Order: sequence, then structure tokens, then C-alpha cells
Amino acid sequence: MPRRRFLFDTPDRFAAGTVGEPGNRTFFLQARDGSRIVSVSLEKVQVAALAQRLDDLLDELERRGIEGSAEVPLPPGDPEPLDEPVNEVFRAGTLTLGWDTADDLVLIEASELVEDDEDDEEVEADEDDEEGPDVLRVRITALAAREFVARAVRVLAAGRLPCPLCGQPLDPQGHLCPRRNGHFLN
Repeated sequence: MPRRRFLFDTPDRFAAGTVGEPGNRTFFLQARDGSRIVSVSLEKVQVAALAQRLDDLLDELERRGIEGSAEVPLPPGDPEPLDEPVNEVFRAGTLTLGWDTADDLVLIEASELVEDDEDDEEVEADEDDEEGPDVLRVRITALAAREFVARAVRVLAAGRLPCPLCGQPLDPQGHLCPRRNGHFLN
């Protein structure tokens, strides 16, 4: 099947968000430019890692004096839900982060998770190969990247509270805590 490439240069919106209730949420990266919307599903840990690495990249750019990368007070943020329709075009396997020095833009790329049927291992494809995993590539300003990080942190924090003893997520009905020898913690 031919590779699909979803390319966004400074889209109207690039956000991390969820669909569903805490404990049963699906995480998405979503890019919107005009009426074109692309949503890619991924794991919660991938959103957390992307936000952390993006924040680290922006801090390094600020340290190097790159214009526009300095941490500034952000507006209250983007509280809006993901744009409808939220149709998963693919599930992300690999996330890539970079800095485009020519245009002073942050590059974020999500590649489709493709498993080799024989080994159940992730398959990597050559960038120029017309056959291979689908790709979402977004280029955003440093300020838009700071806004992305702030929203991602809020989305991640909106999940279930951690158990004060073991750190595992608490279910509304409590959970079997290994630190309490299998007794419920409510």
C-alpha cells in the first residue's frame, strides 16, 4: 500500500487530546489547517515523552538564544476538545522531534506503527520509499510548541489520580494495592 504523508506547515491548531473517560481514554495528536483535520492515536506515555522532549528542546533553544523560543507567560490555553470528527488515520509507533534552522520551526513527526507479521517487531522504512508506514509531519513555531506542551501537561494531569502508596492509577471503585498486600485502597 502506498505511503500516505500528512504534512502541515504552521497549522491553525496542533494539539494533544483524548476521547473517553479517565481510565478508558484514547490519546491523539491532532493537526488542523482550515477544514483539513488529521488525528493520529498514540499511547499516553508517548504524549508524556513528546511533551517532555519538546520542553527540553525549547529550553535548549532558549539557552542558545534562538529568537521566539523563550518561555513566556502563555494565555489560559486551549481548553477546547479535539476537533470533530476524530477519525484515527493511523496509530503512531515512532515519534521524531527536530529543529528546522532555516525556518526557525519545530518539526514533529509521527510514523505509523507497523508490525512485521513474522516477528511481531516494528518495521522501519526508508524516508524516500513510496511503500511504508504513513507519516504525520507538523512544523510549528516555538510559541506554538510551548502551547502544545502546556496543553499536553493538562491533558495528562486530567487522568486518574495515582495511589499515594504505590503510584498506580486509582479506579473509582478503588484498587488492589501491592503495598497493602492486596487489600483494597479506597
